[in-house]
Amino acid sequence: MKIKVLICDDQDVVREGLRTILKTCADIEVTGLACDGAQALEMVASNPPDVVLMDLKMPGMNGIQATQVIRTHYEQVRVLVLTTYDADQWVFDAIRSGAAGYLLKDTPREQLIEAIQGTAAGKTHVDPNVAGKLFSHVNQSIKPESNIAVNLSDREREVLCLLARGLSNADIAARLYLSEGTVRNYVSAIFTKLDVNDRTQAAVLALRYGIARMNDL
Repeated sequence: MKIKVLICDDQDVVREGLRTILKTCADIEVTGLACDGAQALEMVASNPPDVVLMDLKMPGMNGIQATQVIRTHYEQVRVLVLTTYDADQWVFDAIRSGAAGYLLKDTPREQLIEAIQGTAAGKTHVDPNVAGKLFSHVNQSIKPESNIAVNLSDREREVLCLLARGLSNADIAARLYLSEGTVRNYVSAIFTKLDVNDRTQAAVLALRYGIARMNDL
């Protein structure tokens, strides 16, 4: 079954270039081209893709805003940011809005295709330069007394491991045969026990203490 991809970028040449690249991959189908966040939302509503390749700085509704709406109303749709911007605030806002990954537009063709395939399968792909910013930011904000080895139950460890891989609450619920409400309760309990505010901080702690491995992401 092909991976359905929607491309959202405000530059015609970029959209067409990406479509041409993705056409070379037999298991990827480009289902639409959007010029801004608002058009992307319309296309997601009418024909939900598996992955949205999302630029960030666009006129009207930008990629951050569109990502947040998509992840709120269409949890099964994963957003892979593809942009020229690696400034801290763009990165942090994109991750907080629910992006499953963050790549720069100079990413080689093979790595881009691999990232799309991985994103559709529930994995997280982050450009190495961007990953460094994320880890630095989260390390500064995490309190040293966080002790996940002692505080988390076995089920909470399972949920945290899947969360660190970028899975949504709905995806985790399906994987663990739980209700989505139960998963939300587990995630809330994890945040409280780890003394963190978001999924990114929780994921970094999971890596630091060995609950999730970088190869799993």
